[in-house]
Amino acid sequence: MMHAEPPGDAALDDGKGPWHRGLTRYHWFVLAVAALGWLFDTMDQQLFNLARKPAMEDLLGTGDANRVNFYGTVATSIFIVGWAVGGLFFGILGDKIGRAKTMLLTILIYSIFTGLSAFSFTVWDFAFYRFLTGLGVGGEFAVGVALVAEVMPDHARARALGWLQALSAVGNMTAAMIAITLGSIADTGMDSWRIMFLIGTLPALLAIVIRMKLKEPERWQKAAQVKEADPMAADDAIGGAEVEAGPKLGSLAELFGDPRWRRNTIVGMLLAFSGVVGLWGIGFFSFDLIRDVFADAARQMAIDSGLEDEAAISAFAGKKLTQWTGYVSLVQNAGAFFGIYAFSVITERIGRKPTFAIAFLLAMFSTAFTFLFLGRIAGFYDVYWMIPIMGFCQIALFGGYAIYFPELFPTRLRSTGTSFCYNVGRLVAATGPLALGGLITVFAEYGETDTSLPLRYAGVTMCAAFLIGLCALPFAPETRDQPLPE
Repeated sequence: MMHAEPPGDAALDDGKGPWHRGLTRYHWFVLAVAALGWLFDTMDQQLFNLARKPAMEDLLGTGDANRVNFYGTVATSIFIVGWAVGGLFFGILGDKIGRAKTMLLTILIYSIFTGLSAFSFTVWDFAFYRFLTGLGVGGEFAVGVALVAEVMPDHARARALGWLQALSAVGNMTAAMIAITLGSIADTGMDSWRIMFLIGTLPALLAIVIRMKLKEPERWQKAAQVKEADPMAADDAIGGAEVEAGPKLGSLAELFGDPRWRRNTIVGMLLAFSGVVGLWGIGFFSFDLIRDVFADAARQMAIDSGLEDEAAISAFAGKKLTQWTGYVSLVQNAGAFFGIYAFSVITERIGRKPTFAIAFLLAMFSTAFTFLFLGRIAGFYDVYWMIPIMGFCQIALFGGYAIYFPELFPTRLRSTGTSFCYNVGRLVAATGPLALGGLITVFAEYGETDTSLPLRYAGVTMCAAFLIGLCALPFAPETRDQPLPE
């Protein structure tokens, strides 16, 4: 049974009043479901970032910083590859079978395999589960933003998509609260990182709501009714008239065959590559940096509390570091929330391209500054101002992707094009964590005096990735105040 939501009111809108004027209950329901799907998706991502280092230490059986950091970058790259592959596959599927059905599948996949990650015994089965989790994680974004973009009236689209992405920060903050809680409670007999992944199965409950209530957008229904090419059509035409075949849904051939969509795809892919490398190849390794910078402080707290046994000291320090990284995630994503919201407001005033340019420059400078000076100015208090600023600048870009990418493609290619930009960019960006790991090895000699220096110098070097997005902007179309292409 299909539900045809009320058509967009852009044609009748006088441009006055708040962005949410005229929205129906169903508009809000769609936004809520898509936001929850992406919120839980980002919670899963952040649980992985927070659990990565203790998981590597446990599975490798060593606390050697360089080895743990290296395998952490390998696991991250494998996760990102799964994310990209899933995004491409489910993006095309979203155009072919519908947004709601595809969202249901992606949420089930990332929930189930997140839970299975808790039962890993080696680095490699852990990485395998993360790859499978990535399949669902990557697919959810494209169908979610396509769904919201197509259901919302034109005047509300950009702000609704901005809120969709901004609320993803709540998912990250939820993961942070889980880490903080696990770092402060008594020993449960199970490693904290395993508990984190078990909690990550909860989003599967959202699939029930999607299955029962969420319907396909009217735009997609109309596009799906256009017949695909049929060699027999001409023979069956009345009076011998030739029947023209309609364009295919989710066609990669059309995506690259039409010069307009090809240009938009390449530009979007470069924009995504730059931001994803910046976040997943640098920014999210701030959790690992915190562990390197403040490891000695955590051990000293254990000793000052009267502990003498090495195992007890290590356990105390590990819990304290888990708690601290939770605080880091919390303040980073508080900054991210306001950064994404700021992008959605500013881009409506000055346009998509100028806002992206400002965001790329701010992300580059704030990230380099944070990695170079974290802990060196005001000790642990640096976390409370450097990390939020970095989160604001870095993750603001992702608010731009949610708004901009659906505006680049017609309905029949929207999910495919959005997912291709985001996920091929991500697939190439999977080299980012590997490059970071390689640079950590290059700078390893500096770790003899300060164990944090290899990661610091590697992170600063990687900030050049933000320039790629900046260089792509002259070729990008401006879409502010433009209707969605049909």
